[in-house]
Amino acid sequence: MKVYRTDEIRNVVLLGHGGSGKTSLAEAMLYVSGATNRMGKISDSNTVSDFDKEEQKRGFSISTTLIPVEWEKAKINILDTPGYFDFVGEVEEAVSAADAAVIVVSGKAGVQVGTEKAWELCDKYNLPRMVYVTEMDVDDASFRQVVADLTERYGKKIAPHFQPIRENEKLVGYINVIKNAARRYTDIGQREECEIPDYCLPNLEILRDSLMEAVAETSDEFMERYFAGEEFSVEEIRAAMRTEVMDGDIVPVAMGSNVQAQGVANLLSDIVRFFPSPDRRSCAGLNRRTNEIFEANYEFSKAKTAYVFKTMVDPFIGKYSFVKVCSGVIKGDDVLYNADSDAEEKPGKIYTMCGNKPSEVTELFAGDIGAIAKLSNTRTGDTLSTKATPVSFARTDFSVPYTYMKYSVKTKGDDDKVSQALAKMMAEDMTLKAVNDSENRQSLLYGMGDQHLEITVSKLASRYKVDVILEMPKVAFRETIRKKSDVDTKYKKQSGGHGQYGHVKMKFEPSGDLETPYIFEEVVVGGAVPKNYFPAVEKGLQDSVVKGPLAGYPVVGVKAILYDGSYHPVDSSEMAFKTATVQAFKKGFMEAGPVLLEPIASLKVTVPDEYTGDVMGDLNKRRGRVLGMNPIAGGKQVIEADIPMTGLFGYCTVLRSMTGGRGTYAYEFARYEQAPSDVQEKEIAARAAEE
Repeated sequence: MKVYRTDEIRNVVLLGHGGSGKTSLAEAMLYVSGATNRMGKISDSNTVSDFDKEEQKRGFSISTTLIPVEWEKAKINILDTPGYFDFVGEVEEAVSAADAAVIVVSGKAGVQVGTEKAWELCDKYNLPRMVYVTEMDVDDASFRQVVADLTERYGKKIAPHFQPIRENEKLVGYINVIKNAARRYTDIGQREECEIPDYCLPNLEILRDSLMEAVAETSDEFMERYFAGEEFSVEEIRAAMRTEVMDGDIVPVAMGSNVQAQGVANLLSDIVRFFPSPDRRSCAGLNRRTNEIFEANYEFSKAKTAYVFKTMVDPFIGKYSFVKVCSGVIKGDDVLYNADSDAEEKPGKIYTMCGNKPSEVTELFAGDIGAIAKLSNTRTGDTLSTKATPVSFARTDFSVPYTYMKYSVKTKGDDDKVSQALAKMMAEDMTLKAVNDSENRQSLLYGMGDQHLEITVSKLASRYKVDVILEMPKVAFRETIRKKSDVDTKYKKQSGGHGQYGHVKMKFEPSGDLETPYIFEEVVVGGAVPKNYFPAVEKGLQDSVVKGPLAGYPVVGVKAILYDGSYHPVDSSEMAFKTATVQAFKKGFMEAGPVLLEPIASLKVTVPDEYTGDVMGDLNKRRGRVLGMNPIAGGKQVIEADIPMTGLFGYCTVLRSMTGGRGTYAYEFARYEQAPSDVQEKEIAARAAEE
C-alpha cells in the first residue's frame, strides 16, 4: 500500500449492536474497493476481521481489527469493533484512534441498545458520525422504521440521503436524494441508472425537503435562496453537508446490503466526502521537558509523536503495537523515545495491518494508523516521541472491570505458565485484570462480564495450552468482638531439664477501631510478668489475629490488656509466654461475643428512568440499602446504595437482563459491618467444612 498524506486519510470506527453487521460490512468494503477478490462470510469463519479462533468458533467479534482500504485517492482506515458489551475495552481503544464513526444498524432488528451506546460514545469523543442501515435485502427490513426511530431519539439532525427501491419486498435499487436520481442493482456491487418509480416520489419529496432545509441552515445566503424556491447544486449540497457532518449538526443515513455488496460503494464515497481528515481534528499532549502543552494536531511538519492505542500479542506472529501518528512522519529507521517507560525504541520496520496480516510501509504520515512490531518497553496508552521533544498524550479512559471470579490452575505446576499467559492477555486487553488476593489465599480474574471471563479461560486453553477453573470467590470477612472478657491462662510443660512456664491474665474488649487488628496495653504491677516478656505477649497477639478463632478470618478491633500473671525464674521463656497469649486470645475472643463482619460496597447503578423500580427491588433482595437517586442527562437516574459484597455476585448479568443492557454499575469498598446471624452461621459452617 502506498504512503498517504494526512489530508488523504480517513480514520473510521464501525460501531453498533452485536450482530448488526459490522464485520460483514468491513468484508464488503474490502471486496468493493478491490482489496480482496471474494467476500468472506462469518458463517464460513473466513472473514479478514475475525481471524482469531475464538471469534471463528463463536461467530462474533471479540477484538478490534484494523482494515485499510483505498477509495477515490484516499486511504480509509476502518476499525471494526465488537458489538457485545463485555468487549467494550476494544471499542474504547478504537474510538480513541478514530476521527469519525459509522454506526451500523440492522434494517431488520432496528435501533437497539448497542446503537444507543455507540451514539453516546460518539458524543463522549466528539466524533462526527453517519448511520448505515444493513440487511436491506431481507424481506422484513424497514429503512423507514429505522429512520423514524432515530429521528424520534435524536431529532432533526438525522438526514437520510438514500431511499431504497423495493419490488415484491426485495431491494432492487436506490434513489440518491442529493442527486435526485435512481440506480438499479445489476450484480454484486454493480448498478445502472434508472427512472425513479412513481410510488417512491411522495417519500422522496419528504426526504429531499428535510435535507434541503438542513442545508439551508448552514448559511444566511442559502437560507434566502431556499425561501426564494431556488435549487441547490449537488456540489453545494455536498459541501454544506460536509460542514454540517463535521460539526455534528447532520447525521447522514445510508443503507444497503453487505451480502450483496449493495450501497457499500456509496458509503465509501460518503466517508471520503463528508468525514474529516485527521488534520481537521485537534490533538494536544504535554511536552515532558518544558511542561508546556504540545499542540500536535496531526501536523506532519512538527516533531514526531505517536500514541499507542492498542496492542496485539499473537502466539505465532508476535507482539504488535498499533499507533496513530499524532504529528510528524514516522519512518522505520527512526529512534523513538517512550517517556512513560523512559526507554528508547527502534522500530526497524513499520507496517499497516489488514486483520492479522502485516504489510511493510516506508513511512506513516501524521494522522495515519499503523503497527510496529516487538516494542519491548511499550504498552497500550504509551506515547512514542523523540528525546529532543519528549511528549505524553492523555491515556484512553477505559471502563473498569467489576465482575470477578476465583481461578485455579488445573494442572499442578502450571502456575508460572498461567501467569505469563495472563500477562500477555492483559497487555492486549485493558479491561482484564488478574489480582492476587493473599488475604484469602486466592487468585482473582476481573473482567467486564461473565462472557469476558469465560472467553479468557477458553483463550488460555487454545492459545497458551493451559487450563484454569473458574469458581465462586471467597469474600474477605473479618472477625471482631462485641463484649468484654477476662481470662487466666497458664502454659506449663515439664519434660525433664528445663520446662516451659508462662502465665498471663488478660482482658479483651472492643477497641472501636475496625481499621486496626489489635491494640495492646500492659498494666502489670509489681513485676508479676517481667518487662522482657511483654514483646513475646505482643508476638502472640500478632500471630493470633491473622486467623481468628471464629471462622479463620483476620481479626480487627480488639483491645488486649495484660494486667497480671506469673513467671518461673528457670522455666519461663519468650516461647512460653507467646504460647500462653495465643491460648488466652482464643479463649478470651470466644467469650467476648465474637461476630463476623462483612465487607460493604458503595454502589452506583446508572439506569434509564423506567427501570428504577425493578433495580431497587432487586437491590433489596440482595440486602442492599438504597440511599437515594440522582437524575442525570439523557433521562437516566443514578441509584446510590450500600450493598454487601456477597450481594454483587452475578450482578452484571442480572442488571443487563433487567434493563435490556442499558444499565451500568460501579462500586468501591466502603467499610465493614456486622453480618446478620444467618449469614454468619452459614459462613462459619462453610469454613469448618473446609478445614
